Amino acid sequence: MAEYRGPLRAVILDWAGTIVDYGSCAPAGVFAVLFERWRVPITMQQAREPMGIHKRDHVAAILRMPEVASLWAAEHGRAPNDADIEAMYQDLIPLQLDCLPRYADLVPGVLEAAAAFRARELKIGTTTGYNREMLNVLLDAARKQGFEPDCAVSADEVPAGRPYPWMCYRCAIELEVYPLAAYVKIGDTVPDIEEGLNSGMWTVGVVKTGNEIGLSETDVRALDSGDLNERLERGYARLRAGGAPYGVDGVADAPALLDEIEGRLARGERP
Repeated sequence: MAEYRGPLRAVILDWAGTIVDYGSCAPAGVFAVLFERWRVPITMQQAREPMGIHKRDHVAAILRMPEVASLWAAEHGRAPNDADIEAMYQDLIPLQLDCLPRYADLVPGVLEAAAAFRARELKIGTTTGYNREMLNVLLDAARKQGFEPDCAVSADEVPAGRPYPWMCYRCAIELEVYPLAAYVKIGDTVPDIEEGLNSGMWTVGVVKTGNEIGLSETDVRALDSGDLNERLERGYARLRAGGAPYGVDGVADAPALLDEIEGRLARGERP
């Protein structure tokens, strides 16, 4: 098609840490429990490191960490294999489903951001590292709180999850919105950013409410200002290093960036 210089047409949002679950606490905690069950304890930092990807891939990524692989070999007498990964993923599913309702509150500002997107006539899609069964729990909870996207795609509904672009592509098909440069992808992990960039979309990293800080709203409020600012600086730097041209504390701050992005589109710039 001819070079696109028109307005933005859609946004694609992540779920945990972006729409719901301030601090992205549900997935991190579940991975710590899962590995403890398999007699290979991990730290919360290790649990969070691969956040954003398909949960089965997340299991595999943790098992590839040298420290974890060493603990596994010491406990099980061999390296983990694909059957172990699948068995752990199957164990993860009921653990994750059980805790999700307790971590399904909307992040503050989500409803206001969604209203601002709608006021600009933007369609709203979502992607996630959760599977469809998990996503349905969050969709139901979000609807009851007043948020409902135009489409929602889970990692198990496409050939591969993040950082591959397939979930974003499926969103684009379901939303019937084109070109991909007219989208903004918003999420709280490096794989979120990579997913957006690989899809040809503008990207915005979420720092304060997401995985980079990794604390509930209550715990964030309890931090002294110096500690919080240091954590925020590290989070913004990490997402910038992952390719994010923009960063915000939370999705509530994202609508303020849209005029600037549209200005770049009007000048012929691309993500």
